[in-house]
Amino acid sequence: MKTFYQLMGNVLLVGVTQSFVWFAVIYWVYLQTSSVLATSIMTGSYMIFTAVSGFWFGSIVDHNKKKKVMMISGIITFVLFGISFLVYVFSPKEAFTTIASAPLWLFVITVLLGVIAGNLRGLALPPLITMLVPEENRDKANGMYGTINGIIFSIVNIASGFTLAFAGMFWVLLSSLILSVIGLFHLLIISIPEKDIAIAEGEEKRDTLDISGTIALLKGIPGLIGLMFFNTFNNLLMGIFMPLMDPYGLSLVSLQVWSVLWAVLSFSFIFGGMIVARRGVGKNPVRTLFLGNIVLWIVSMFFTIQPSILLVIIGMFIWLSLMPLIEAAEHTILQKVVPVERQGRVFGFAQSIENIASPFTAFFIGPLTEFFFIPLMTTGFGASLIGSWYGTGPARGIALVFSVAGFVGLILTLAMMRTKSYSGLSKRYLQDK
Repeated sequence: MKTFYQLMGNVLLVGVTQSFVWFAVIYWVYLQTSSVLATSIMTGSYMIFTAVSGFWFGSIVDHNKKKKVMMISGIITFVLFGISFLVYVFSPKEAFTTIASAPLWLFVITVLLGVIAGNLRGLALPPLITMLVPEENRDKANGMYGTINGIIFSIVNIASGFTLAFAGMFWVLLSSLILSVIGLFHLLIISIPEKDIAIAEGEEKRDTLDISGTIALLKGIPGLIGLMFFNTFNNLLMGIFMPLMDPYGLSLVSLQVWSVLWAVLSFSFIFGGMIVARRGVGKNPVRTLFLGNIVLWIVSMFFTIQPSILLVIIGMFIWLSLMPLIEAAEHTILQKVVPVERQGRVFGFAQSIENIASPFTAFFIGPLTEFFFIPLMTTGFGASLIGSWYGTGPARGIALVFSVAGFVGLILTLAMMRTKSYSGLSKRYLQDK
């Protein structure tokens, strides 16, 4: 457990560094170019790269010692951040003021790839938790990991904007390089007890992706593929929140108030993680995961039912508090039913399958809201049918999207709980105990 706590400290340091740079670069690119298209491309590219790289990264994790993987990840990130720093320093400042600039996109791509390389660390951590933490405490360890991610989110929400505003991009990049070196040296001195890399059953050599073997493993565990596709559809619906949450919030309060609210609400992620770290996820994490989703989608149905910032605050607090619980439950399930020598690929597969949905929703929901839901609740039959109590106007069109997404998510979750996939995975988890 001492090694685990040391790792969590390293995760905090490196996670803050990488997220801090990425958030600051997104803000900076928008301020430099005044282009929403540029920031949309950056956000969409990040999600697509994350999804596409997951299975390959998972294979790297399985076929190497986890500390080595984390060190390689940190070194690659440091090199790419260094290249972006040189591009920034030696390019004329006017080169960063237009979306058509080659230096701008070279700068963005090197930062993006540096952050994506950091995802290797994220995939190495669940197998490490399996190795380092006794089974009876593993769910609480996952909750602590969720708490660390919440702290990272809270810090970078505030630090990236303030550092960029008062110090500039030069110091953002330079501080990221310094912190990256500190993170590497800290990781170097952590002693992680790892046995020789095991070759999974049916695998002839260590340098193979073994896609067919991983899929066969997933099929052999009742309900596991069903769980992944359930999470994929959930992410498809959650992708709605990314492009629409800010426009809805800004229809209720000023930019300054909205920014402060998000900074404060981000602490609910920490709160949720702390609860899981203390109490765990229960005897049956499968049931816990689905109950968490039921509450999440009920909140999504009702937090915009009236144009009230108080409802938004309450809804987002519950929503963000539940995320560490749901994530910890999923990790605990996979760590229990999947052999440790294949966990990297399974977690990578899950990341690729589950995350590929969000970018498509984010790109699709904007036009659908703009050309259907907003007119529907402004001058269309929706305004006539429910406008007297739901409200009318563009903001109520956005609100209706959230309510519909919550209803669909709730029906999906309840239906999934009645399937053989749900009961089979629950039985498998409990039998393995």
